[in-house]
This record gives sequence, structure tokens and C-alpha cells, in this order.
Amino acid sequence: MVKEELELANRPDNTAFTQQRLPAWQPMLSAGIVIPGFVFIGLAFIGIGVALFVTSQNIQVLERDYTGVENNSPCFRCTDPDVNNCACHLNFTLDKLFEGPVFFYYGLSNYFQNYRKYGISKDDFQLSGDLANFKSPDEDCAPYQFDSNDKPIVPCGSVANSKFNDTFKLYQIVNGAEKLVPFDGKGIAWWTDYNVKYRNPSVTPLRNAFNGTVKPLFWSRPAYELDPTDPSNNGFINQDFLVWMRRAALPDFRKLYRRITEGDYTKGLPAGNYSLKIEYNYPVLSFDGTKKVIFSNVSWMGGKNQFLGIAYLVIGSLCIVMSVVMLIVYAKFKFPDDE
Repeated sequence: MVKEELELANRPDNTAFTQQRLPAWQPMLSAGIVIPGFVFIGLAFIGIGVALFVTSQNIQVLERDYTGVENNSPCFRCTDPDVNNCACHLNFTLDKLFEGPVFFYYGLSNYFQNYRKYGISKDDFQLSGDLANFKSPDEDCAPYQFDSNDKPIVPCGSVANSKFNDTFKLYQIVNGAEKLVPFDGKGIAWWTDYNVKYRNPSVTPLRNAFNGTVKPLFWSRPAYELDPTDPSNNGFINQDFLVWMRRAALPDFRKLYRRITEGDYTKGLPAGNYSLKIEYNYPVLSFDGTKKVIFSNVSWMGGKNQFLGIAYLVIGSLCIVMSVVMLIVYAKFKFPDDE
């Protein structure tokens, strides 16, 4: 009797949902549906792939390596660690208009920003403007937590300490004279990084917030003086600093340095001769890395990416091939049975 009561108490409600009596639909996949479906999907993928591939091919990209490994490289002498404040010039020629807007990137290779110990070597509270963490940085920042005099480093950690510090100026050679090409460095960082994730302390002037602290060991100037020409572009919301702190997922990467959208270059870089002046500061030979600069424009699909178009073409072609195979199999083994 007790057993029957327990069974009744544990019995599900007598509803269509609990008793699995809800109406159900199951597709009946026949050759008349599957084969045309594969053909339609294949044609759609091929069409999208052609559009993506052609668009990618029309995107202009100019890359130049300036690591300085080769003896004939214009930046070879800058690789000598005993040479300080070294500058080199990278000359190139454009045969036709490099259509704008032009994006100017720097690229690094064999640089593992995705290494976990490197990635966590920062103090998020400090970078959000918490003054308490200015005096007592997070221990994850070690060995770039305090300097040799036991003063706190701000910003602390390996990511900030290794900030890219090469600088560039581009000149167009016009009648033998150098004409400066204006760079636009505003808005190159992620909106969320600039407006949400990183904040400066609410202290005026900003330099007072850094009293009793020291700059990262490999920096030439403190955080509150990163941009002497624009006071609003200093501290933890400096655009170049934000771009660097957004770590790359792969060891070979490029990061946006500037845009070329102003003055006589709103439509792009005209055909002609150019000289890129490079303040060579960032060492990469110690880890077998390389440095390069990239000029590129974009389209509705973003930057140059042939892989996406090729992937669509391959998948679309496989769908067409599979539809032909299925049609042959169906015609050989099914038609006689239907008669």
C-alpha cells in the first residue's frame, strides 16, 4: 500500500507536455528536397565567396620591414644596443593613388602577448584610476611592481612596461622637398577601453595623482606626459597606450598607429615618392622578432582577408559536388524502384 502511494506521488502530471503528447514535426528528407537544397546553398556560398574575394583583392596594402637585420637595411645601425636615439628613413614609391582613408599600422612577429603570465601582469584597479592601488600595486605586476628603491610603478606590470615606443613621421617628397603627411591619432582605440575600462584619477592636475610613484622602467616619460601636444590624451586614456594594452591573440600581429584622413590626403596618398622617418627604440632581435609598417585601406568587409572568400568558395563548391554525387547515386539506385 505504501509503495503504491509513493509511485502515485512521484508520477508526472497527466499533461501533454510531461507525457510527451505535444504535436511534433519531423522533416522527411527526400532527394527532391536535399539535392536542390545543396545546389541552392552551394550557389549562394559561391556568390558570397566571389564577392568577398574580389573585394579583398581590391584592397590596397603596402608592407615594409624595418627590423634592420640585413646589412643593407636603412635601420641596420639602429639595431646596435650601444646606439641611442637612433632614427632611420624608409623610402618607398607609390605608382598610383593609394585610396583613402589610409590606415597606418605597426606590426610585430614572434611576440606572444597571449602568454598568460604576461597577460595578467597588470593592475585593473590601478588602471581604472583607484589611487589606493597607486601606492600598493597588485602582486600580479611583479617583477614590475616596485622599482629598486621600493617605489610603486604606475602603471605596473609587464604589459604596460613593454609598451611599443617606436614613433613615425611620413613625408611626401615634392620637388625635392619634404612635405609632412598629417597623422590622425584620435579614436584609434576601442570605445569601451577609452570610455569604460581605463580611467584617469579624478585629480587636477593629473601629475599630482602620480606623486610618490615612478614610471615603468622602459618608458622614457611618465604616463601623465605621454602626449605633450594634447593634455586630454595623457594618463591611462592615451590612445597609443590603450591600443597596446588590448593584447593580441596571435604571435604575429599588427596594431593601428594612425589614420591618414586630413589636409591634402583626404582622398588617400597620391602617387609619388615618400619617406618614413622612424625613431627606432623598440628592441625585437633578442626574441627573434621582426618589425614592420603597414599601409592599408578598408572596404565594407573590413581589411584585406582572402581566407574568408576562399573558405566560402570551397564550401560552396563542395556543396555542388555533393549534390551531383547524390543525384548520381539517387538515379542509379532509386529510380528503378520507383517504377
